[in-house]
Amino acid sequence: MNILLHISEEPRKVTVVSFPRDLIFDAPACDTADGGRFGGGTLQINELYTYGGLSCVITAISDMSGQQIQFGAMVTFGGVIEITNAIGGVEICLASDMRDANTGIDWEAGPRTIQGLEALQFLRTRYGVGGSDLARVSNQQQYMSRLARKLVSEEVLSNPSTVLRLASTGLRNVTPTQSLTNPLTLVQVASAVKDVPFEDIVFVQYPTVTARSDANRVEPDDAAAEVLWDALRENRSIEVTGGVSVNDGTVIAEPTPGEQVSPTEDPAVEPGEVDPRTGAIALPPAITGSSAAQQTCSAGVVN
Repeated sequence: MNILLHISEEPRKVTVVSFPRDLIFDAPACDTADGGRFGGGTLQINELYTYGGLSCVITAISDMSGQQIQFGAMVTFGGVIEITNAIGGVEICLASDMRDANTGIDWEAGPRTIQGLEALQFLRTRYGVGGSDLARVSNQQQYMSRLARKLVSEEVLSNPSTVLRLASTGLRNVTPTQSLTNPLTLVQVASAVKDVPFEDIVFVQYPTVTARSDANRVEPDDAAAEVLWDALRENRSIEVTGGVSVNDGTVIAEPTPGEQVSPTEDPAVEPGEVDPRTGAIALPPAITGSSAAQQTCSAGVVN
């Protein structure tokens, strides 16, 4: 999966945009790391790294979003294991039992702290959430949201020495761009986001429609995406109106007694307009996701 992490200027906001691996799009031509040239063309986005490397992926996401991308990194499966071990795991939530013979998951409903191999199983499972790549993205966003809550709530990001240790561990397990090779750069990024309110840390899935060339693939919904890109360029808060997931990959968690729950009803405004209740730009219903202020659970299916 390809992820764009956008950190705004003051006032700080964090937006995480996930691009599904089954997305077919027109990739731009780009230079490759070995000094060659990839000619671009129509392909599935998860093929792009193989053809052009990390630099081509960055070029393509930058071209698609209109955002200038300063840093990039590629994380291997082994890297996921090491990084989750370094943070002591992440507590996720299963709304129902989850079993997937393809990844080896056989877990009961309820909260579960995952790290190492279990974190990799969870992030990779597709059939554990119904077999849909789009549902898998929603499931992965649950993990990222709960990770963000852990890092902020436990004040990990407020401790420079802890952040430096985590940054060093991370960089040993990823392939970064040259601009990201110094662990102190990650410490600076952590410092920039440590005080962002949970409601301004938002995870969304890039909007898509069924591909005309292949009913089992998707292609960009450019009109819906443009509302998102405009909001990021204008440094506006965004409000998700399309629900928390695609294909029921996740559901809103049941609140614990006394817990404040963010409203999820659709605002009475058109997409692209400002919601007078929140001052945020209302995203089109085609864009799903949630903020870190909301807690979701994997819908889970037995496969």
